[in-house]
Amino acid sequence: MGAQMPVVYIVSDSVGETAEFVVRAAASQFNGGHFDLRRVSHVDDVSVIDETVESACEEQAIIAFTVVLPHLREHLIRRAEEQGVMAVDIMGPMLDAFEAVMGRSPRRQAGLVHQLDDDYFRRVEAIEFAVKYDDGRDPRGLERADLILIGVSRTSKTPLSMYLAHRRVRVANIPLVPEISPPDELFHLRDPGKIIGLTIRLEKLHAIREERLKSMGLLPQATYATKDRIDEELTYANSIMSRLHCMTIDVSDKAVEETAAIVLDYVSQRRGHDFNPDVVITDRSSS
Repeated sequence: MGAQMPVVYIVSDSVGETAEFVVRAAASQFNGGHFDLRRVSHVDDVSVIDETVESACEEQAIIAFTVVLPHLREHLIRRAEEQGVMAVDIMGPMLDAFEAVMGRSPRRQAGLVHQLDDDYFRRVEAIEFAVKYDDGRDPRGLERADLILIGVSRTSKTPLSMYLAHRRVRVANIPLVPEISPPDELFHLRDPGKIIGLTIRLEKLHAIREERLKSMGLLPQATYATKDRIDEELTYANSIMSRLHCMTIDVSDKAVEETAAIVLDYVSQRRGHDFNPDVVITDRSSS
């Protein structure tokens, strides 16, 4: 495909969120994660698969699929091979591994992971909460939040909030800017221990902001990316965090997933057995 933006078809006999998550994670390692996504959800007929494979062939696209119904999965694999289309089975190998270890066949029922149970609703609520209370939009949500992230611009507050929301954690985040005082609610919480400050090294933030300006077609000399301005912001942010006596995490060399692991471990310790996220991978070396 050369420098052309890759096209990826997400094919699923359910929603397709699992495949999309994996595709986005893989794409983030290339070209800034830019690709053309085409989602084909709730597939229940081979004719839809035939049309999708044909379109993928014409566009030299990749197909990523999570199809658990055997006849649809086998048909997709066969048609993709016939058309010379690269098709990646996201779930199949893991199903096969579980089957081998547990000694019994999977249920082969589409959409089980999205059954409308309490856990699913908590995840949806947390995602909606993160969107509503992102970037300090409404300080009234701070008391209701499970966690509050604070930090200067480009410390991954929003991506981290959304990642944690998928682990059923309701997160609000507040940007720290010298010219704008944080909301009073932040200093009068019933549980100040739920505040987490995100810090970053000056040089790292300088490089990130310069790249951000370049991507927007702006000159890197803009005040936003100068070292003097960044130093001013970091000094101000550190003063607020010291005032709040909150836990801090240096995100300079961490991916969002790594920071989230530390946060989830912190949440687990605070909640004890009342909180049990799907997956917690603890980075104790950074604690």
